[in-house]
Amino acid sequence: MNFAPPRAIATRVHAEVPAALRRDVVTEWSRANKFGQSSDCFLEGPCFDAQGRLHVTDIPHGRIFRLDAPGEWTLVAEYDGEPNGLALHPDGKRMFIADYKQGILALDLATGAVTPALARRNSERFKGPNDLIFARNGDLYFTDQGQTGLHDPTGRVYRLRPGGGLDCLLANGPSPNGLALSPDEKVLFVAMTRDNAVWRLPLMPDGTTTKVGRFASFHGVAGPDGMAMDISGNLFVAHASLGCIFVVSPRGQTVASLESCRGAVTTNLAFGGPEGKTIFITESETGTVLTAEWDEKGATVS
Repeated sequence: MNFAPPRAIATRVHAEVPAALRRDVVTEWSRANKFGQSSDCFLEGPCFDAQGRLHVTDIPHGRIFRLDAPGEWTLVAEYDGEPNGLALHPDGKRMFIADYKQGILALDLATGAVTPALARRNSERFKGPNDLIFARNGDLYFTDQGQTGLHDPTGRVYRLRPGGGLDCLLANGPSPNGLALSPDEKVLFVAMTRDNAVWRLPLMPDGTTTKVGRFASFHGVAGPDGMAMDISGNLFVAHASLGCIFVVSPRGQTVASLESCRGAVTTNLAFGGPEGKTIFITESETGTVLTAEWDEKGATVS
C-alpha cells in the first residue's frame, strides 16, 4: 500500500474582484455569518457554462458574475437573494442556483433573468440551500444546510427528479454543504461542514440510500465546503478554514493538497480549461479566483 505523504501543489491567482465591484457594507448575510462585520464580497459557486465561461456567485450582495477573461468581470444577475452553489442545467441554457434565502432558482444565461425553480416543499420554506449538482439523467441533488451543526443535526439532502418528484435522502446532517457524484453516479458525497467530514451516500437502484458512512475526516475552525470529482474518482474537497483543497483517493486516502497562495477561506472549486484539467478555486476571504493544474480531467457532471 502507498502511504507516501500527500503531494503539495501550488496555486496561482487567476482573477480578483475589482475594487469598483466591492461593496463594503453590512448585510443580513454578514450579520448572521460574519458576526455583524461588513463583507465587500464573498465568492462561491464556480461553474462553467456550455461555452466554457466561468461564473461565480457573491453571496452577501445577491450577485452572479461571469469572468470573460481574468480581468473582465461581467455582472450577469443581481437580485434579492443569497446565491451560493451553481450548476449548469442539462439544457445548457440555464444555471440552477442554491440560494440560501429564496430556495432553488433558475438563471437564464442569455437574459440574466432569475426565476423560482423550487421555492418551498409542502408549503414550507427550506432551511437554507447551499449547493447542488445535476446527474446525467437530469436528477438534481441539493443540500439544505441552514444554520445546522452538531448542536442541531437536522440538515437535509434532497433529490429533485426531472418530473418534479422530490426525495429527502438525508435529514440528520450537521451542516450539509458541497456535493459530488462518483463517476459512475452510484455514490453521492456530501461535505458536512460542522462535522468536519465528508459523508458517503450509496445510491441504491430503487432510489433510496443506505449504509451512509463517514468517508473522510478533517480538522479546523470551519470544515469541508464545495467539492468536485475527477474522472479517476479522486474527490477534491475545499476546506473553508485550512486554505487548501484536499485530494482524497477513492479509498479515502489524502494524496495531494492544493495550497492557497492568498487567504485561508477556500470555499469551492470547478474543473475547466482547454483540457478540463485546470482547477478554479474560489478564495472568499480575499475575493480571489485561484487556479492549479491536475493530472486528470474533471468528471463530466456539473
